[in-house]
Amino acid sequence: MFTLPATGSNIRATNFVKLVRISCIFLLMAAMSARAAEDSIEKLAQDPRCVRGLAWIDKNSAWLTERQIQITEIPAPEFGEGPRGEFMKKEFEAAGLKVQTDKTGNVIAVWPGSDAKDVVLFAAHLDTVFPAGTDVRVKRNGGRLEAPGISDNSAGLAALLGLARALAESRIATTKTIVLAADVGEEGEGNLRGIRALVESYGSRLSAVIAVDGASTDHVTTQGIASRRFEVTITGPGGHSWSDFGAPNPITALSRGIVRFSSIRLPNDPRSSFNFGIIEGGTSVNSIPARVVVKIDLRSEDEAELNRMESALRDAMQAGIKEEMGAMPDARLDFDPLEVKFRSLGARPAGKISENSPFSEAVQSVERYLGNRSRPERSSTDANIPLSAGVPAIAIGGGGKGGGSHTLAEWYDPTERELGLKRLLLIALSTAGVQP
Repeated sequence: MFTLPATGSNIRATNFVKLVRISCIFLLMAAMSARAAEDSIEKLAQDPRCVRGLAWIDKNSAWLTERQIQITEIPAPEFGEGPRGEFMKKEFEAAGLKVQTDKTGNVIAVWPGSDAKDVVLFAAHLDTVFPAGTDVRVKRNGGRLEAPGISDNSAGLAALLGLARALAESRIATTKTIVLAADVGEEGEGNLRGIRALVESYGSRLSAVIAVDGASTDHVTTQGIASRRFEVTITGPGGHSWSDFGAPNPITALSRGIVRFSSIRLPNDPRSSFNFGIIEGGTSVNSIPARVVVKIDLRSEDEAELNRMESALRDAMQAGIKEEMGAMPDARLDFDPLEVKFRSLGARPAGKISENSPFSEAVQSVERYLGNRSRPERSSTDANIPLSAGVPAIAIGGGGKGGGSHTLAEWYDPTERELGLKRLLLIALSTAGVQP
């Protein structure tokens, strides 16, 4: 008796069966892990200490909304976050937390765990995009609160205060240390300097970072978008609009460059964007300007695409100058040429958290327990910095609903803000671990 050798088709069939079996084993293990995580969250939520914290949240929504109004009405333009930081410091202290302000301006409150070398960091930025002098008084319109910055990021800051109070009310002991930081420099030219300082300071002690940004509970930011910001200055001889007509005009050259750059095609994948946000220049309507400045924001999911966009921007500005100089009448060629200078205003690195990491699974388990159907999102937030350093990080809203961010018509609705706060508390406790 003998056995016929396996044919190629038999080998492929056998390998396919093995692959199916292995896949089923992995799926079963993943399902068991998810079930265990959900059981863990349910057990945590039923802990009498956690119950006290959750009950505080249910009873104090109105109190928290009043704190949010107070935060909003303290102006916090870029590099002017100090007064708002002082308010947060007093509120953290009133909750019983130990608080300090670091040299960067971050206000740091600590809920000590049994292990000071393992830290879970919650960060909400103090600054707004609105310049000094903006009217930030809060107006009530039915159930809505309306004011610049009311959602981005007064909602996040208020949520930190709510988390501090809920922890204090729970009197729960954690294994890891929980740090609540109201940080500076998230918006505009701040270049994430606050979170950079925090990540550098805590270094390898960081086990997870949660950026609390805005209000929304319908998404979780799991990927940081890379960005680069530039200031472009074009200078020329200037002159009188009549007697020096024909001299090269920096504003016209800049306009030519903007039009040229704006015509480039951006891919749908990776998603990318650009924005010309501020233009300044000139002295009077009847003077040819000697100088013009523009500030530009470039973003992309991919660093290589960002490199292409930066190169295209530089080429477009040079082409705009060449075109403007070429438009000069032959009789006016004695004028000095235009010059362009680029200055970096900041760069945000990209990063992404693994969907299968223990921290991601803990967050997803909290969402399932609360019945919150959030979707993964990509954005540029404080989470960019820890993600780029390999630290598990997400950005989430503090609860409620908001809209009109970065506009004077910004609004916030505190309806169901409790969901966002409960999510923060359960993420904090499940990530930090609780002591018996």
